[in-house]
Amino acid sequence: MIKLRLKRYGKKREASYRIVAMNNNSRRDGRPLEELGFYDPRTDETRLDVPGITRRLEQGAQPTDTVRDILKKANVLESSTIRVNTQANVSVSHAESTEAITNAEPSQTTANTETNEASDSESTATATASESEEQPSVSES
Repeated sequence: MIKLRLKRYGKKREASYRIVAMNNNSRRDGRPLEELGFYDPRTDETRLDVPGITRRLEQGAQPTDTVRDILKKANVLESSTIRVNTQANVSVSHAESTEAITNAEPSQTTANTETNEASDSESTATATASESEEQPSVSES
């Protein structure tokens, strides 16, 4: 899978990053398939090759979280009609599948709830009876 991610360069404590398209198995500072931009976190400067980025996204490249945030700030993701996998998309689909499973078996859930309520009321009655037996009444003289 191809990822859009940051490649670090620069001096110690003066890091700058290139936004590159790389295979996800490649090391961070390895040879990229294509350089698509520049990001300097100290000055918050970005230079992006927008046509190149949109082309890679259309081909199925997935940006990392940091690159996705940089692209959102630059309005690159909103301007393109590209669907990018995000955690929100994944959690929504997971919630929908969980809801479908829950709705498929409502009779078992109701039966379990009734059984639990009955056992709770029995245990409460038993606990009340045992408490009254354990605590003798104290009479004041």
